[in-house]
Amino acid sequence: MGNQTIYFKHQPRIVSVSTIAGTKECAGVIGRYVETALSDDMFGESTFEKAECKMLSTVIDGAIKNAGLKRKDVDMIVSGDLLNQIISASFAARDFSIPFLGVYGACSTMAESLAVAAAFTDGGYRRRVVAATGSHFASAERQYRYPLELGTTRPPQSQWTVTGAGGALVACEGDGIKITAATLGKVVDYGITDVNNMGAAMAPESAIITPCSYGVR
Repeated sequence: MGNQTIYFKHQPRIVSVSTIAGTKECAGVIGRYVETALSDDMFGESTFEKAECKMLSTVIDGAIKNAGLKRKDVDMIVSGDLLNQIISASFAARDFSIPFLGVYGACSTMAESLAVAAAFTDGGYRRRVVAATGSHFASAERQYRYPLELGTTRPPQSQWTVTGAGGALVACEGDGIKITAATLGKVVDYGITDVNNMGAAMAPESAIITPCSYGVR
């Protein structure tokens, strides 16, 4: 419909989901909806990046398990993260031996993953696809601002990247929320250059130019 929205004839379903989140995220009301709540943001690993990779592997496996399936039953993984070369998603996929398509959309990566997964399943090219994404506050700080080890002062308005990950198994069979359509947004630059105030840059996106929205029921 138009130049931006595609409708899915067979209406793929989100058959199962899996989520994991850090201590700060689980402290609020959202915590009650998280499947795996971490008591340690390092997740037992030696680096933040390894913890992020482990979180992604956990939710991909979780989505497969929650659907009553095994790894061999999944045809493709669509995933991404915030780091260079989407290294967390790539390293996580390395251990699955399942065809992998890496995507990058920053905060819209999960939406992008679901859109691609829905397109592949709706078109009959894949039967079951896991869409996933993840991030870690500390690895994102190292990537975009200053490593935590430097002890740099953060202004009060600076955003806090989520420590967490989510995965969803998409298929045209089974029960679950139907993905009826996907709308792909356009890049609009409002000239926000303060790296500590990305909220100002993202506010218009939330209001009027969502990078990838869905019709679900």
